[in-house]
Amino acid sequence: MGIQVEFNPDLALRNISEFRAGSREREECIPEGLEAGQVHEFLKKGQRNYYLEGEIPLLETDGSQLSRPLASIVILEATHIMLDNELHTKGKYKVVEVFNPDDSKIHFDGFARIKQKA
Repeated sequence: MGIQVEFNPDLALRNISEFRAGSREREECIPEGLEAGQVHEFLKKGQRNYYLEGEIPLLETDGSQLSRPLASIVILEATHIMLDNELHTKGKYKVVEVFNPDDSKIHFDGFARIKQKA
């Protein structure tokens, strides 16, 4: 028997409509009104490892597809816990920058954050 661990280069959360419909917890969803400087909690099923030493993209997922990066975040903490006999990862992240969904700029190259020139 092995230990299943997933390494995630991003934080992919669900649309807030899934919380409103009662199918997800609030922490499993992207909060409304994202702003730089805000700190939010997250919750993901499974034992996940996140990069903690720099910025990573915040994405929206529907379970099969991922969006373009919605924001750049820093994971502040991540803890593995058992909820209802299922392994989960919970934590906190800080929003560094929120991206304009209508622009086509590239914000990440692999793990490297691309800073846009003013």
